Amino acid sequence: MTAYSGKNSKWLQLPLRPLLVPFITLFSLLVCYTCMNQISLDSKTVTNSIPPVGTNRLIENVCSTSAIPPEEMGYIHFPQPQTYDRGECACTPVRYFVILSMQRSGSGWFETLLNSHPNISSNGEIFSVPQRRGNLSIIFNTLDTVYNLDWFSSAAKNECTAAYGLKWMLNQGVSRYQKEILSYFQANGVSVIFLFRRNLLRRLISVLANDYDRQAKQLNGIHKAHVHSKEEAEILAKFKPKLRTSSLIPNLQFMERTIAESLHNFSTIRHMVLYYEDIINNHKELKKVQEFLKVPVRELASRHVKIHTRPLPQQVENWGEVQETLNGTEYAHFLNYNDYHS
Repeated sequence: MTAYSGKNSKWLQLPLRPLLVPFITLFSLLVCYTCMNQISLDSKTVTNSIPPVGTNRLIENVCSTSAIPPEEMGYIHFPQPQTYDRGECACTPVRYFVILSMQRSGSGWFETLLNSHPNISSNGEIFSVPQRRGNLSIIFNTLDTVYNLDWFSSAAKNECTAAYGLKWMLNQGVSRYQKEILSYFQANGVSVIFLFRRNLLRRLISVLANDYDRQAKQLNGIHKAHVHSKEEAEILAKFKPKLRTSSLIPNLQFMERTIAESLHNFSTIRHMVLYYEDIINNHKELKKVQEFLKVPVRELASRHVKIHTRPLPQQVENWGEVQETLNGTEYAHFLNYNDYHS
C-alpha cells in the first residue's frame, strides 16, 4: 500500500479538521474586519471632505496656511465658485464679512469706500428685495451664493478678492431671525461690521427726506438715495421735512433699542462697531476697518456727495417745536448741529 492510498489519506485528514475549522473562521473574521475598517475609513474621508458653506477644505490641504495664526483659521476660506474659476487666486484666502446697519446711516457711502479697495468686494443691500428674505431657507441660500463668490454685482473684482461681503439692514430680516443668523455667521466664520449714526435725529431727518423723494422723484423724475454731484445734492437738500413731535421721542427710543439689541445679540461673534460721524471726523477709522478685514491698508475714496450739509435748524420745517420737545430730555444733545464736521 502506497503512502497516497485512499485509506491513509482519510486517516491523515481526521486530526487536521479540528485545526482547519478555527483557522478558516479566524481568517474569515480578519477579512471581514479589514473590509469594514476600509469602508469606515472611506466614509470618514468623504465626510471630512464635505466643505462648510462657501469653503472647500480640500483646497486648504493644497494651499499653505502656515502664515495664518491658529486663532484666525476659523475666518479663513478658500471658496470654489460654481460660475467661474478663481485660477491663480484659488489660494488667496478670503474673509467673509457683513455690514449690519440701519437705513440712512451712511452705509451706502461706507460701502463705496470699501469697494475702492482692490481686495474688498461688498455686494450691496441684497436683502432690500423682499423675496430674498421670505424665510430662513431663502436667506441662507442667498448667503450661500454670496459667500461662495457666485453673486454678481458691480463690486466684483478682477484682483484676488481677500474680503467679501454685503450690507444688511436690521429691518430686513436680521432682527426677526437674529438667533438663526448668528448661528450661520458663527458656523461660516463671518465677521460683523456694525455701522450706526450717533445723532439719531439727523438719521430721522434723512429718512423722512428720502421717503419724500421716493414719491416726488425730484431729480428728473428719478428717485436717488445717493448722489454724485453737488448740484443734485442741493436739489434734494431743499426739502425740509416736518417732524411729528408727538412721536419724536418714541421714535428715537425705538432706534436706540434696536441698536442696543443688535449689539447685544451679536456680541459673541467677531465684530467691530463704527459710527458715521467718527469716520467723517477721523479717517483713521478706515484704517481700523482694513486691519479688521486683514487687507493691505490703502487710501479709500468715494464719489458720493453728502446731501444734508446745512445746520439742523435749516433742515427742519418746524425746528422750534423739535427744540421744545427735546430740550431737557436725554436727547437734547442731538440738537447740537455741530456734532461733526461736514
